[in-house]
Amino acid sequence: MSELRTLTPHTAIPREQAGRDGRQRRLLRGFLPELVNLERVLAEAPEGVRTQVVERVSLKEINLPVYRVDVGSDSPDVPVVMLVGGVHGLERIGAQVVITWLRNLLCRLAWDAHLKTLLEKVHITLLPILNPGGMYLNQRSNPNGVDLMRNSPVTAQGQSTFLLGGQRWSPRLPWYTGDPKLGMEPENRALEAVIQDLLPGRPFSLSLDCHSGFGWQDQIWFPYAYRRRPMRRIASVMALKLIWEQAYPDHNYVFEPQSRHYLTHGDLWDHFYKQVNRAGSGSFIPLTLEMGSWRWIKKRPRQLLRLKGLFNPLAPHRHQRVLRSHLALMDFLMAAAASHESWLPAADQESMLREAAIMHWYRENG
Repeated sequence: MSELRTLTPHTAIPREQAGRDGRQRRLLRGFLPELVNLERVLAEAPEGVRTQVVERVSLKEINLPVYRVDVGSDSPDVPVVMLVGGVHGLERIGAQVVITWLRNLLCRLAWDAHLKTLLEKVHITLLPILNPGGMYLNQRSNPNGVDLMRNSPVTAQGQSTFLLGGQRWSPRLPWYTGDPKLGMEPENRALEAVIQDLLPGRPFSLSLDCHSGFGWQDQIWFPYAYRRRPMRRIASVMALKLIWEQAYPDHNYVFEPQSRHYLTHGDLWDHFYKQVNRAGSGSFIPLTLEMGSWRWIKKRPRQLLRLKGLFNPLAPHRHQRVLRSHLALMDFLMAAAASHESWLPAADQESMLREAAIMHWYRENG
């Protein structure tokens, strides 16, 4: 399953190779415990859980896999939910939330008959750590210095925020988009291959990309990030928001387009949204969860003295609360995808919901 093999006492291996494997495991435990935890979860997964390595990131001292995990129906006609974490190496909590939900899901498969029935109607794909190299190096970008969320061939229509919106000057500066002549980075190409393998032609699909580090409150963003005009299928997003708020009226998320905050070049989900929805008649809604890290810092200001403290809850009780607080959202997305025919707007509802969405999110843009 992985390059990081588990060796039994009876396995005969050269002493030099055993030394390399042992050193690699020690490095992972110290610098990338999320990958160790993920592999432990996968090693204990029940039958029917499919795992593969879609990319390998080679650093000087270690070789890191990018895992894809598939659960649920293999029928090409069922909807898909995709969960992604670890796009930014500093935002470790995103990967941890995805791994926590995966562990919860796999444990429930042993006894939850309702969940087993639900998984016959939906396909779940997870890439819990898309950027293991950046996470190992404790940096936002991948090992090439490229910000994976600024790396697609999409250009902002309007003035993007200086640096934050993506820059092409140097990988030594943050938010580097990469060299457009080289195309997307290997991690993003691997994600694109998974999306092209799974989503085109499906009746409905959802994705949730888990991040942290923006604002006082948890936010759910949707395209576009490159322009302030609404996406074509904005009525479906409004319908999803409405059923979420009906089911969880006491939630604490702000649901809005990313462009309300700033415009960016190269947004990954703008690119994939256009790719998938151009390819067929199905509907694909990509969402980004931005966990508000500013309140973690407010409650524990000394976190500012540690780089990972800018983007992750460090107090144990707060960390545990964050890990469990998003499980309901992910369960909701799985159920909503499986029952998409019950809430996606019909033709006679489309214009009304679109107008409501424009009034709610875009009226300030005139």
